Amino acid sequence: MEDEFLFKRLEERKEQHALRSLRLPQRKTIDLYSNDYLGIATNNLVHMVPEEGKSLRTGSTGSRLLSGNYELIEEAERVIASFHEAEAALIFNSGYDANLGFLSCVPQRNDIILYDSLSHASIRDGIRLSFATSFSFQHNDLQDLEKKLESYGDREDRNVFVVTESVFSMDGDLAPLKEMVLLCSKTNAKLIVDEAHATGVIGDMGEGLAQHLHLQDECLARVHTFGKALGVHGAAILGSTAMKQYLVNFSRAFIYTTALPEVAIEHVLQSYKIFPHLIEERKSLSTLVDVFQSLSFKHQKLNSSTPIQGIIIPGNEMARAAAEMLQLNKFDIRAILYPSVPKGMERLRIVLHSFNTIEQIIQLEDLLG
Repeated sequence: MEDEFLFKRLEERKEQHALRSLRLPQRKTIDLYSNDYLGIATNNLVHMVPEEGKSLRTGSTGSRLLSGNYELIEEAERVIASFHEAEAALIFNSGYDANLGFLSCVPQRNDIILYDSLSHASIRDGIRLSFATSFSFQHNDLQDLEKKLESYGDREDRNVFVVTESVFSMDGDLAPLKEMVLLCSKTNAKLIVDEAHATGVIGDMGEGLAQHLHLQDECLARVHTFGKALGVHGAAILGSTAMKQYLVNFSRAFIYTTALPEVAIEHVLQSYKIFPHLIEERKSLSTLVDVFQSLSFKHQKLNSSTPIQGIIIPGNEMARAAAEMLQLNKFDIRAILYPSVPKGMERLRIVLHSFNTIEQIIQLEDLLG
């Protein structure tokens, strides 16, 4: 068989209890796994509101540089840049595309990329496509980062880029951005922050961690995605006007893809009108996080101040069995398995939402012991 080599790889995954498959969401279950932190998608809070007498196209017909550019998408970029206090914004089709598109073209052959060891796959894949040399630093370890910056930074013949998430997608912890900014300033390194899981959640208006800490001007670029708390689709890279122009000219993930259509961009604009005002929803999230962190489980609980919580259950088989038990009890929670996380750090990834209740969280504690 021509595809026999594929079956071999799949069998290896089965033996590791790590075979992935597509699943439809279960009905009438308690959502503790989606990224819809504020309930915008679940509660259908975003609606198309086109101008009177004007319909929105379902297709953009081409890439932005050919037939796919239009007034609404440029308006959205101005709105997003203004909200996040940036000179300019450039919309990409997803957070994955944004990280891939930025990191594959901005760092050059003689440059150095230092990235947090728990960075998302999209960051790693973008780095892999770059001609720059890359090194990871230990997760949120400022001493390790400082050591590497002292080794590679402050040279005229190259740029050094430091890449991190603001809220980490698996552990739910925060990057020490203030301290990272200080380290970068000492060595003229350039900071890039992926705000995917902070957008809509962190800050009084959900502006993200860097902006909440008034560090937006200290970042070379920030990536804000729309597919999580904002309940829609797409992403934007924020930076200088020159950065936007550079990406338009050199980012292959931007140049060679069909642009998001008007219907998608209208949803983005509507979400930006809604989510800054969901103050009670962010308060509810904060309360649920405090309650969850106060509970006791027989397995290790990650220390997280964000909606992303985790209970470590080492071993793919054990973690998957725990998730299946919870699903039988109508709690939709997914196991995160090796190789998505390191061996021994397999876990239940528990995501809290503004529409969850304290009673549900306490019931979860009873089920897990």
